[in-house]
Amino acid sequence: MTSGTVEAVSISMNIGTTIRGYRLQKGMSQGDIEKRTGLLRCYLSRVENGHTVPSLETLQKIARALDLQLSEFFAEEAIGKEMSGLNLGEEEIRFLTQVQRYSAHLSDSDRRLLLAMVRKFAQTTLS
Repeated sequence: MTSGTVEAVSISMNIGTTIRGYRLQKGMSQGDIEKRTGLLRCYLSRVENGHTVPSLETLQKIARALDLQLSEFFAEEAIGKEMSGLNLGEEEIRFLTQVQRYSAHLSDSDRRLLLAMVRKFAQTTLS
């Protein structure tokens, strides 16, 4: 396995485990989530077991079904505290999903370049 493959497996396992943890903590079944989101139980099972990585739009549906903020799926220590008040609208979710889709095939150096460009745009917008 390449390091990118290992990272993808780790991310998919973490998000799936996180979703399962919240679901069980709230006493909900996969069927309950299916009813609230329209996502099939077999799909939810694949997500929870790390076989599928859901899009941000799908994660938002699952978060809503669990009465959570999307950021709570990614909340760990300092990052969680920083993002806990984040409430993404449909427009932001669509945008971030597109960024996720297009950036998935970028090299590390291209990702760094993209982030540098975003920072530069943000600085000029804030000035």
